[in-house]
Parts: sequence; C-alpha cells; structure tokens
Amino acid sequence: MYAETTQNTAPSSEAESIDPHSAQKVRYEIRIDTKRPVLNLYRNSSLYKTYPVALGKPATPTPIGNWKIVDKQRGWGGGFGTRWLGLNVPWGTYGIHGTNRPQLIGQYVSNGCIRMRNADVEQLYDTVPVGTPVIIHGNPVKSLRTLSLGNIGADVLVVQQRLHSAGFYSDRMDGKFSGEMQFALSLYQLAHHLPMDGTVSLDDYASLGITSDKRASSAAAN
Repeated sequence: MYAETTQNTAPSSEAESIDPHSAQKVRYEIRIDTKRPVLNLYRNSSLYKTYPVALGKPATPTPIGNWKIVDKQRGWGGGFGTRWLGLNVPWGTYGIHGTNRPQLIGQYVSNGCIRMRNADVEQLYDTVPVGTPVIIHGNPVKSLRTLSLGNIGADVLVVQQRLHSAGFYSDRMDGKFSGEMQFALSLYQLAHHLPMDGTVSLDDYASLGITSDKRASSAAAN
C-alpha cells in the first residue's frame, strides 16, 4: 500500500557512475486520523514528516477510507492555494490542497478536503508521486444521520457494504444513495420487519449492525 519512487543516495559528483538498478526505492504513505487535524507522511514505513491541516466540518466531513492520489495540479488559486493533490473518492471531488486562509489551519472548517499551508502543500507535492496511498481513519457513521435518496458520503458506503453482505445490494459501492440502493434498502426493511420507507434511520443502522444503540435495537425488535 505504498507508492514507490527512487532516490539516488550518492553525491552528485558520482551520480554518473551509479548503477541505476541499485537506486534505493522510497515508498510513501499519507495517514490522517480525523480525531486530530494533522497529516502524517510516512517514508518506508517510518514517520517522516508531520503537517498541521484543516479538515471537514461535521456537516461536510473529510471522507473516511483508503484512497490514493490520482492527480497533481499547480496554481488552482483562491481557496485551493498553490497545489492540488486529488483523491479517488467515488462520491465527490476531494483532495489535499493549499489555502488562502492559513489562520484556519488546525480547525474543522472545510467542505471535506484536507487544507494545508501553501508552503507545506508545495513540499508535499514535490515529495509524493501519483499513486501514493492516503489512509484516512475515523468513524464514518459518527453522527448516524438519516440517509435518503441523493445523499453521499462514507456513511452511505458503509450501508451499501452491509446491504451487499446481507445479499440485498449488488450495484456500485460508491457512497451515493441511488435509486438502486433505495430499492435494495426497501427489500431489506421488508424482510426484517422495519418501516419500509426507503430511508436509513436509527432502526436500520441497528439492524445492519452499524450501531449497538439499545434504543434502536428495541425499536427494531417491536
């Protein structure tokens, strides 16, 4: 789960005599725990650098999951700062980027992206290649919001996965609450004697094993 690049450790004056096959492989991985607004960069499995960041607001959380950097761009400007490193999140456009409001670094204020100071994101941009894993830890269903047609997010993806495991959903695992997902959910609700309303509420979370909330379990049993 690491992206590899090569680094020649010999002095520049000796570079021409180095066997290219002996160049050291350098593997990078980015890790973020949404409990703390910090980006940790690992190099060959060891912590290499730590950067302060800004993460998503409660209403627009940073996407939880295992992603990769899929594109790198310069000069977006404005709120995106000087660099952009895009992630392969299937339900929206998310990335690591700079900012024109550095005073907000360290807070939960973004629409889901990871904001960095421009100097920091420029350094990261120059260090990691496309393909670098970005692992974002956290609880994707922390808020247990009611889900309905058109919603997107990591919590939708978790419900899709549970419906798939239960044998009711076979469409794309993309974190998008589609008509196909609503139909599968309705069938699940019918089979488990839940209100067949096509939305995911506390009862449904409990039935799917996503929460152990006793109130929800009791309601689902009645």
